[in-house]
Amino acid sequence: MSIINYMSNAAMPIIILLIIIYGLVEKNKVFDSFLIGAEEGIKIVLKIFPTLVGLFVAVGALRSSGILDLVIGLMSPVINVLQIPSEIMPLALLRPISGSASLAVATDILEQYGVDTSIGLIASTIMGSTETTLYTIAIYTACVGIKNIRFVLWAALIADIVGMIASVVIWRFLGV
Repeated sequence: MSIINYMSNAAMPIIILLIIIYGLVEKNKVFDSFLIGAEEGIKIVLKIFPTLVGLFVAVGALRSSGILDLVIGLMSPVINVLQIPSEIMPLALLRPISGSASLAVATDILEQYGVDTSIGLIASTIMGSTETTLYTIAIYTACVGIKNIRFVLWAALIADIVGMIASVVIWRFLGV
């Protein structure tokens, strides 16, 4: 275990050293390249900042308004037929919208039910097998300037639903 700890502590300094050595061998100005990259990164952050603010405000309003409970209540007949635990539904609804909100919900689920329970395992698998679809599409399309995202959105949401249902089915099949 001490070897792995040493390697993980040494990884970043070694990578930085390798980049500097490569720059010297290729006779590139490493620091100038770094500054150009940092400047481009700041421009991208400034370009996507309004999108991020809008998403964070929308997620905050969604979580505090009680709409999630209403939507879960409306979906309960379908949830019961599919035998999907209602405890994971806030995660399933928030995961496509926000990574930080879904991480908070997943943490709450794991603290309340435990990591080795059926609900905990399903929640963990959902976190690993789905994407923050709306966030990702909003950021990438805002950077490139794409306005029509209709087919991308549908395909991504269908993939999220399949990932969530597969998470439930697999853990039900394994009988945990």
